[in-house]
Amino acid sequence: MVYTLKERQANGRLGAYVNHSRNSSRETTRAARAAFDKRFEAQVDPDGTLDPAERARRALSARKAYYCRLSLRSVQARRQRKAARTGGAK
Repeated sequence: MVYTLKERQANGRLGAYVNHSRNSSRETTRAARAAFDKRFEAQVDPDGTLDPAERARRALSARKAYYCRLSLRSVQARRQRKAARTGGAK
């Protein structure tokens, strides 16, 4: 059977609602969040030589820098889209 785009979207939404009704979002994303956090630990201590407390402190700062950089890029992208819509006027 061939599904339309709207039917596929509704089916996906239904699956997400069923999943969220049966499982905790924190539980289903635990492994992904742990891997994401390990990325920052590896970035600040690639050799694994730092004290765990110092590694955690630096990883937290690296994570904050990541999100700050992401926010900056978002602001820049929004500004560019607005300039494109308005013909370059600010």
